[in-house]
Amino acid sequence: MAYSPNTIKSTTTDVLVIGAGLAGLMAALRLAPKAVTLLSKGPLGEEASSAWAQGGISAALDPADSPVSHLADTLAVAGGIADEDIAALVTDLGPERIRDLIDLGVIFDHDEKGLSLSREAAHSHRRVVHANGDSTGREVMRVLQLRVKEAAHITVLENAEAVDLLSHNDNIQNVQIYGATLLKDNELQAVNAKAVIIATGGIGQIYSATTNPFAACGDGLAMAARAGARLKDLEFVQFHPTAIDVEATPRPLATEALRGDGAWLVNETSNRFMLNEHPLAELAPRDIVARSIWKQIQQGHRCYLDCRASIGDVFPQHFPTVYAHCEDHDIDPTKDLIPVVPAAHYHMGGIETDNRGRTNLDGLWVCGEAACTGLHGANRLASNSLLEALVFAPLVSNDVCDFLSSKTINTHAKVKASEQSQIQTNVVKDQNVIGELQTLNYRYIGLCRDETGLKILLKELDRIELDNPYPSTRLRNIMTTSHLIATAALERKESRGGHYRLDYPNSDPRYQRHSIVELSRLKKDIVNDTIKLAS
Repeated sequence: MAYSPNTIKSTTTDVLVIGAGLAGLMAALRLAPKAVTLLSKGPLGEEASSAWAQGGISAALDPADSPVSHLADTLAVAGGIADEDIAALVTDLGPERIRDLIDLGVIFDHDEKGLSLSREAAHSHRRVVHANGDSTGREVMRVLQLRVKEAAHITVLENAEAVDLLSHNDNIQNVQIYGATLLKDNELQAVNAKAVIIATGGIGQIYSATTNPFAACGDGLAMAARAGARLKDLEFVQFHPTAIDVEATPRPLATEALRGDGAWLVNETSNRFMLNEHPLAELAPRDIVARSIWKQIQQGHRCYLDCRASIGDVFPQHFPTVYAHCEDHDIDPTKDLIPVVPAAHYHMGGIETDNRGRTNLDGLWVCGEAACTGLHGANRLASNSLLEALVFAPLVSNDVCDFLSSKTINTHAKVKASEQSQIQTNVVKDQNVIGELQTLNYRYIGLCRDETGLKILLKELDRIELDNPYPSTRLRNIMTTSHLIATAALERKESRGGHYRLDYPNSDPRYQRHSIVELSRLKKDIVNDTIKLAS
């Protein structure tokens, strides 16, 4: 049966935070003393991309460095469409946010000069802090989870999944959630909140190869789209060149620092193919390396990282996380080649927000990867993603507190739910369908796109929708997100940053601007959409 708002049990809170990664945890902590309900799809922290982050956090901490230099590097890789004011805000606040983490108890790596700072691709200075070498995300999440568990103002709902945003007079005040530990017999529950913060992370799980955890399936983006939120730059998806090519979901990551330390990329014939692709060879920009590997794979080759001569016996000490992943799959990187494949890694696009994390919907904020602040433009600078979450989560929390102080909000107002907000208790077993769609997405909205492939994907999405009239929440959100990205990619008839068109391989000045997507509220799960490039 389908549920209507009158049959849904409800609870009330000041602020509902959907997502328990770095952005969600930091936002929840900064909302004190407001009553916060924090939704985690799995056990706290286990479904967050932040915990998987091997890279560090960038900030101009070296006396020889400056936020102005960090800003210049950020803009240089962004394909000409980053928001300079947003980038300046983020790079200016970077050092302060690192100090905030240290005050919370995060232990970063140190050397004889103090904080150990590394230099990563496209950075002009050493400005990236790490924890335990390649375990930065895990350390930051360890501390934030501990602080959240200590916080009296936060109620954590684990294994709870948001289904849809519900509205009252176009204000977001109510969210349907489903969770095994919270509900029984597949019942829905509505959380009535004065403010909602989406911090659900990225979209990697819409692809067959991704470094993102199971929860990162674009659910926040899809829910916001159905509620009427504006979406921005959805076509820009960053693929990491060197996910370890083993049977695992998500694919383990072989950090770029391996190539920074001299590892080579070779195919099964021992051909070091990057020498013919770019003057910087393995140190070429991430998108070029990823497409070069993709081209090798399309030609029937298999690709590998060769770390034997450059790193050798110190591999376990310098890269303990990668080494452990290799060990799990019977690979000894001191002696063996590491098989690699490009994998969906980060989404530059997302739900459009301003410099306080506000959306076009009253009562809805977004932070972290689910947001599109304009910082990254068409391409993300290495280690700027965790920084963006750290900068914007407190800004969002401060703005939410100001909002709650300035308005009288009725959290018991009758909410309206469109037909697309309903969920079925007899959902189809759709894992095979999801697997099929993930493969289609990797092929057609992956590293290289063209008009023919994009139209094939859109046609296949229509077929999948018709064949699955009662999809699970996961399938429904993956279909919505896939449809939106494919349509945005079809509209942008050029190549720029994380969007590469085989039929339009060059950048076109006419497209040096953002793309905006608005999803109409029609009476079907995947609805008609209108794409327009922002002027």
